[in-house]
Amino acid sequence: MTTSADPGKPPFDAVLCDIDGVIRFFDHRGIALLEHAAGLPEGGAAQAAFGPGIAEQLVLGALTREQWAQAIAGRLRGDGVPAGPAAELATAFTRVPARADAAVVDLLRRARQRCTVLLVSNATVWLDEDLAALGLAGLADGVVNSARVGAAKPDPRIYRFAADQARVSPGRCLFVDDRPENVEAARRLGMTGLLYREPADLHRALGPLLDPAPTADPL
Repeated sequence: MTTSADPGKPPFDAVLCDIDGVIRFFDHRGIALLEHAAGLPEGGAAQAAFGPGIAEQLVLGALTREQWAQAIAGRLRGDGVPAGPAAELATAFTRVPARADAAVVDLLRRARQRCTVLLVSNATVWLDEDLAALGLAGLADGVVNSARVGAAKPDPRIYRFAADQARVSPGRCLFVDDRPENVEAARRLGMTGLLYREPADLHRALGPLLDPAPTADPL
């Protein structure tokens, strides 16, 4: 990890954190049942939803939720799924239930007491709505959404945009993501990169920024 030469100065002035795979996790159990009923292998809907020609439009803000469902259904029909099941599966995939990892949310809230925290995501135009539904609308100082800024990770433009939004140099940013290529792109710009696998990874990286976690009063 990059640390400051000044022992009294936090090692980062901004934390830039990915959302999906770090904070937000989707429950695809219902999708698996629909895939089985449609004769698809598990994961078939995801392959359709994020396949070439669809994923790029989605994360660059060119598709509404309804248009995305239509595109998925069209891809599924091309894979031999009948129109009715294809439409049902596509609509369900665009509305998969999600949860937020409470441990990660707590760590980011604690870090925000000491530095700027931004969420940086390859996401959809309805991301703000999704975050509000999870109770995360006020988690960070801002959201850098690829669908709004017109550049998606690992494009260096979205990293520079995020650093500018945080009003710090890239070298004073901690970038957190679960995809190696996204972390490597951040490092090439001089950011400290954390390849996320579990909350303990984030806790170690943020350690110098965190005040001790509150403990219960002794009985």
